Amino acid sequence: MTTFTLNNGLEMPVLGYGTFRSDQSDLLAENVKKAIQVGYRSIDTAFIYKNEESVGKGIQAAIDAGIVTREELFITTKVWNDGLDFEGTLKAYEDSLKRLSLDYVDLYLIHWPGLDESYVEVWKALEHLYNAKKVKAIGVCNFHVHHLDHLLKNSMITPAINQIELSPKLTQNEVREFCAKHDIYVEAWSPLMNGELLTNDTICTIAKKYNKTAAQIILRWDIQSNIVTIPKSMTPSRIEENFAIFDFELSQEDLETINQLNEDFHYGPNPENFDFGR
Repeated sequence: MTTFTLNNGLEMPVLGYGTFRSDQSDLLAENVKKAIQVGYRSIDTAFIYKNEESVGKGIQAAIDAGIVTREELFITTKVWNDGLDFEGTLKAYEDSLKRLSLDYVDLYLIHWPGLDESYVEVWKALEHLYNAKKVKAIGVCNFHVHHLDHLLKNSMITPAINQIELSPKLTQNEVREFCAKHDIYVEAWSPLMNGELLTNDTICTIAKKYNKTAAQIILRWDIQSNIVTIPKSMTPSRIEENFAIFDFELSQEDLETINQLNEDFHYGPNPENFDFGR
């Protein structure tokens, strides 16, 4: 498994198993274990997914089976920061640990910036957790340039990760350039646009050239673009397929062809108007 080195020296796998829109269930626990068996070492969840218990069961099953040790895994969860203050954020972290049945997570993220600047107070709580060595790295999700700029001016620690919606239809160039300048890695959620991109003519043509699937081409484009990526699947064969991207490399010409597919299209919510459902 290839890794990227975060700005605090922590190694993060470039490919992870995402669990967004995966309901709490024995099936999810089995698929988490399956992903670890296949070779994934990074597992991504969040409080708002309401599946941390199942993710934790899958992790423990893999550990009990001798597939991995806890130290070999990279576990991410996120705080749903709607109205949380400093103390509320600390409690939210401890509650996530209980649901996951873990002593720590490797990466803890603010899930959304929201429509005001209250994320600064939440970030201070994440800084406290990091300084107390209760989490190995901290970061944010869905932050645009103005969110990141304001956070950096009002914080002591630079986020290690900014997890954003990113796909060939939404390349997020402005955010990526800002993050690169400030040594923040970008992580892509919904990299396959919920499967909508798997029939794209351009991507399918490139896939035939490499004898790979459209999904594999997109995920390979991610990591060759220095983007961490976390595809989600509840189908065991596709969990395996999504992992099989380390035996080929896209040409620079094909990378650029995929870059040209950008339409600045948000398949999911836009952080500029996302208000936690209010």
